[in-house]
Amino acid sequence: MDLEWLWIGVVLILLIFLASAIKIVKEYERGVIFRLGRLVGARGPGLFFIIPIIESIFVVDLRTITYDVPAQEVVTKDNVTVRVNAVVYYRVVDPAKAVTEVYDYRYATAQIAQTTLRSVIGQAELDELLSEREKLNLRLQQIIDEATNPWGIKVTAVEIKDVELPEEMRRVMAMQAEAERERRAKVIRAEGELQAAMKIKEAADILAKSEGGMMLRYLQTLNEIASEPNTTIIAPIPIEFFKLLGKN
Repeated sequence: MDLEWLWIGVVLILLIFLASAIKIVKEYERGVIFRLGRLVGARGPGLFFIIPIIESIFVVDLRTITYDVPAQEVVTKDNVTVRVNAVVYYRVVDPAKAVTEVYDYRYATAQIAQTTLRSVIGQAELDELLSEREKLNLRLQQIIDEATNPWGIKVTAVEIKDVELPEEMRRVMAMQAEAERERRAKVIRAEGELQAAMKIKEAADILAKSEGGMMLRYLQTLNEIASEPNTTIIAPIPIEFFKLLGKN
């Protein structure tokens, strides 16, 4: 009886030992193996075996990670205080480096993203921040990617999401935009008057070259006015009218 229990115990130990030796890693994961503290390499995806007690495994996710950088209060190059937040997209391309080169690659990447955002925005002027956001996004991506490359991290994109301006600055910018719209309206109105004057001059030159043309235009205008009901017109008759009748 004792022998039977002994065999049962041995079988259970073997089953536990075998279960701890079997590892399954998903398609988007890799298992980084250490043997007696030394790096063996990354394995997966699929089913593989490790030596219990002697070998240990750290599973690393290779999918793209989205990190929402909290809003940072930054003073721009032209001394304007703004609050800026961004989003960083990155993924692990070297699982072994992500485990051995940095204690926590997620936390480290987050800190690099925050400090880089403050640094880059602090070197840019407000107009550049508002109108050249793509340029700043590219600069942020390059700096963060270079800093995290030794950790086996690849930064695929960085996007500045929101730029929050002080209330006083928003009022000033609104006044500036309104003044700009008024300036454009005045310029357009002046250009329209100039074009209209040029067309009137061309029409007058054409009528002046045609004998009786100005008179015909005068009569046409009177006819248009007289078409209105209850209209009385008192107008002098130009001398050209008599000249035109005399020729007839």
